[in-house]
Amino acid sequence: MKRSGEPSVFSPLPNLQSFFNDPFLRNWFSWDNDNTVEDSTLPAVNISETENSFELSVAVPGMAKDDFKVELENNNLVIRGEKKGEKETKQGHNWLRKEYNYSSFVRSFTLSEKQVSAENIKAKYTDGILHISIPKSAEAKNRAARIIQIS
Repeated sequence: MKRSGEPSVFSPLPNLQSFFNDPFLRNWFSWDNDNTVEDSTLPAVNISETENSFELSVAVPGMAKDDFKVELENNNLVIRGEKKGEKETKQGHNWLRKEYNYSSFVRSFTLSEKQVSAENIKAKYTDGILHISIPKSAEAKNRAARIIQIS
């Protein structure tokens, strides 16, 4: 805001910040875009490794265990989720509002036959998180760490 008595300053680039905050341009000029799944229909996945397994945690709140399909297809672990919903508000016999909702996603991860025991993969859904445990094969568990020389 200009105070009285202050000279007016002309800027050749008026209000650049509001230009880049425009919702239609935000994704085109996002310098902090680090290829995350934020603001996307893809759920976030955390992957950790223990001595005996690889553990995946998929954040999918609001879904039920029957909304998921987890498959192993040619060494690819494929996680599918689909949720359909309908909200209704009714007054008398005329609809005032009726909203449909449909969302789905597919995430896949390539597994190494030599590293995992594919027949023992387990999945469970609790508190909005789909947990998938992928046991390591005996060969992967017994593999000694290899030191790599830095040149």
